[in-house]
Amino acid sequence: MILEQQPMTYGERIEYSVNPTAKRLFEIMEEKKSNKYFEIIDRLYEIGALKFGDFKLKSGIQSPFYLDLRLIISHPKLLETISDQLWKKAAGLKIDRICGVPYTALPLATCLSLKHDIPMLLKRKEVKTYGTKKMIEGHFLKNDRCLIIEDLITSGASIIETIKPLQEAGLKIEDIVIIVDREQGGTLSVEKLGFHVHSLYTITDIVNHLCTTGKITEEKKNGILEFIKNNQVSLIMQDTPTAHTR
Repeated sequence: MILEQQPMTYGERIEYSVNPTAKRLFEIMEEKKSNKYFEIIDRLYEIGALKFGDFKLKSGIQSPFYLDLRLIISHPKLLETISDQLWKKAAGLKIDRICGVPYTALPLATCLSLKHDIPMLLKRKEVKTYGTKKMIEGHFLKNDRCLIIEDLITSGASIIETIKPLQEAGLKIEDIVIIVDREQGGTLSVEKLGFHVHSLYTITDIVNHLCTTGKITEEKKNGILEFIKNNQVSLIMQDTPTAHTR
């Protein structure tokens, strides 16, 4: 299956291909044509999925913000809206299967699978010691193209941990669609491996909007942007897969 995508002008195609900043600006301009772009940020803030304060991350770093996107499962309409926007991000991609990174992205993948009739796969966090002992659940054929769904990206490690067994099972992975890019190096690391990361938002997008609407102060926004700049992370893994791994 190849999703439909609206054509760009010749000039837009040239600028889009050679200038990453122009690419992001073009994407934001297109997304802002729908009120859903800002509505999602506002709703995430309202339900407490966007938290600001002092939080200890898994890495041990103290962060001035925290994204708790697991909360969206308790808000069906928001879950559906975000899934719809992720689907738009996948426009033009070749997709045979879809797989959410466990666990937060599983409901998102399920929504997309049901609404668009795309077969879903489930990658286990651990291999069963009984029954079929499978790491990948679901039916697929060798060389099927599998779209990866994730809620956010920091280092990219969880995405790569999901991709590796899928590739080993014979699936082709080229694209990852995510809700939020924390802008701490994960997207760059994953794309250096040959994959394409498509994000709905960056943290910069989010804090700029929240500051503009008075939900956070200019000082808070600048502090978050400074934190991101000073806390870049590297993807360090053994046997790291690439988009060309077979």
